[in-house]
Amino acid sequence: MSYWYLVLVLLVGAERLAELVVARRNARWSLARGGRVFGRGHYPFMVALHTGLLAGCLLEVGLADRPFTPALGWPMVALVVAAQGLRWWCITALGPQWNTEVIVVPGLSLVRRGPYRLRWLRHPNYVAVAVEGAALPLVHGAWVTALVFTVLNAALMVVRIRCENDALASLSGPAGAPAPDATADGGRARTAPAPAGPGRAEPAPETAAPGEGAG
Repeated sequence: MSYWYLVLVLLVGAERLAELVVARRNARWSLARGGRVFGRGHYPFMVALHTGLLAGCLLEVGLADRPFTPALGWPMVALVVAAQGLRWWCITALGPQWNTEVIVVPGLSLVRRGPYRLRWLRHPNYVAVAVEGAALPLVHGAWVTALVFTVLNAALMVVRIRCENDALASLSGPAGAPAPDATADGGRARTAPAPAGPGRAEPAPETAAPGEGAG
């Protein structure tokens, strides 16, 4: 295993920890404004999946002696960097509404800045997660880890997006008013017009994490 690849995986792990710090801070912001948390059942699986991704990258490369192939590896490095850029663009755009959990805050207006102004990009934080999850293992030829993560993450996203939609439906606004939005990845997250008194993610997720997100 190349030493720099170990450093790359550890840097991604450090980024995940930074996401958790932001998510916890944002969760306090959302809960203080009446936010409700949804999807606690699938959240531990998401954490385990992202932890397993990092472990799988190192174990498969080390145990199966996967080689670094420049023709594949360098483009995958570029995708990993691009995915990080997209993820933090989401986090920055959503501000305190981003979270790795699905937290719905009633009475917020739509965020239409950053990647959320792109109507063709429905869940940008989850796109970042999917790209990174495939690219990071393939940097050093760990195709089994890339395949397993992609399949499991796709199944998780079905559950996650359904959870977000159900959460929004359960807290629909007054008659004629739009429903509140979720802060995770949430597709089109919402922002409070004024203070009422964490994503990953995107009312407060990704995303994720840890993204969307996870985020």
